[in-house]
Amino acid sequence: MSRFAYLRVKNSMLFSILISNAIGVAVILFLTQQSTALIPADILRLTGRIDRFFLPASFVVPFALILVYERPIRDYLKRSYQRRPLPEELILEARRRLLNEPFFLITLAFCIWMAAALIYSGAFWVQGAGWKLIQSVFYRSVYTGLITVTVAFFVLEFTLQRRVVPYFFPDGGLSTTPRTLRIRIRTRLFALLLASNIIPLISILQHVVGIFPADELPHVSVEQIKTVIFSQALVFMGVGMWVTFLVSSNLTQPLAEITNVLRKVKNGLFETKVRVTSNDEIGYAGDVINEMTEGLLERDRIKQALSLAKEVQQSLIPKQALKTEGFEAAGKSIYCDETGGDYYDFIPMAGGDGRKWGVAVGDVSGHGIPAALLMATVRSALRQRASHPGSADRIIADVNRQISSDVGHSGEFITLFFLVIDPVKMELEWVRAGHDPAFLYDPGTGSFEEMGGTGMALGVDEKCPCSNNRKTGISDGQVILLGTDGLWEAANPKGEMLGKQSIHDTIRKNCALSANEILESILSTLEKFQSGAKREDDVTLVIIKINTRQS
Repeated sequence: MSRFAYLRVKNSMLFSILISNAIGVAVILFLTQQSTALIPADILRLTGRIDRFFLPASFVVPFALILVYERPIRDYLKRSYQRRPLPEELILEARRRLLNEPFFLITLAFCIWMAAALIYSGAFWVQGAGWKLIQSVFYRSVYTGLITVTVAFFVLEFTLQRRVVPYFFPDGGLSTTPRTLRIRIRTRLFALLLASNIIPLISILQHVVGIFPADELPHVSVEQIKTVIFSQALVFMGVGMWVTFLVSSNLTQPLAEITNVLRKVKNGLFETKVRVTSNDEIGYAGDVINEMTEGLLERDRIKQALSLAKEVQQSLIPKQALKTEGFEAAGKSIYCDETGGDYYDFIPMAGGDGRKWGVAVGDVSGHGIPAALLMATVRSALRQRASHPGSADRIIADVNRQISSDVGHSGEFITLFFLVIDPVKMELEWVRAGHDPAFLYDPGTGSFEEMGGTGMALGVDEKCPCSNNRKTGISDGQVILLGTDGLWEAANPKGEMLGKQSIHDTIRKNCALSANEILESILSTLEKFQSGAKREDDVTLVIIKINTRQS
């Protein structure tokens, strides 16, 4: 803040109320200049004596009261100008007093003019002036007060919004300041009606009624009426046009700014904010729009982060089917969100002359980025451990210890089915860590065999043992299915679940096809069954087909 800006902002409200009083006095003097010559000389001398005491007091006392009221406001500006720390208590008090200051200044100005009405009319009454003169003096002060208050209302609001508020509320939020009065839109419209219609009408009627003395000819009174109506019409038309400009400016500018921000939001630009300078309905709307744009901006950041996380996660999943000596394997994961916790992998194992492979299918609790992070952690740990010798149960036990130490306190876990295929020995070895069993289909008998076992999900208990399961004598053409519960628990629009039987039937019909073709036929069955219903869970499926004839 420059020194010029500091001085201007510090005295803006004080100058505004002084200007409003000057306008009120000028209007009244113009409207009543014809009647001054009719006042007796002794009354004029009395008026002069009262002026010598009342006018200085009417300036000094309000000036002192305004300075006392503005003390927190001026302290706030001084600290800001000097770049000193601003205590929270001072910020809140300065903001509260600033928003209430227009009402304080208007009330103070009206009280001064009411005091003038009582003092001058009372002095005239004591002096023995006529009732008509006393009434004229009283109403003149009241009119001056009304005009001053009305003009001050619009001038102070204009000054507050354009000059002062931006330094106290750079980020808006005026409507959240406690214990403050609000200048609502209907209040502005009522003040505009008062300034442009009611006060001029009362003023004209009062002057017209006071024009007819008993000894004056009617045609003279008619001429005076014309003069009064013409002069007052010109004055109040000018005041009304000026007040209308202030009202329209205070309404149209923030609305135009809101429209501009919404237009940018429509085009995907969320960084622009509404400059909020009032605590009325428009200011509140501006604050809500700013909160909305912040939410949209954060949502856009999250969307970009999710998109990047999706790319990273997709890069961790095998990009193509596995074809090796003795078998072939194909897998696919379909996420209900941008990222998910389902996981599958084809892992080369230590030993077996490089022909031994591990196939893993996992399901992390929950969805989204936390699940994706745990999935990536498990994948890394499992691949690293599988590169060293060891049975399937020892590999999973070591991975479980690592995962439990990392996420055991968070309550997250992952179920895992880990299958090791040895095409040389024609042997299967697997561990079922809390996951659904795999199924082995033998086309020779047309039957399915459940590949079960005992074991707890990874990340729950680092000391929990897993049973090691083996099967020998696997033969050509057999099909192994590994998957997550999102597959057989998928629901159609009626709420019915697909179930495992439909998957078994699909495998029977397509067992002569390749692993990838069997997988696609199962996913086609799933898609037809769901008929466009929203997917509530991730779906992961791996098909392994024993193919010893290719070796």
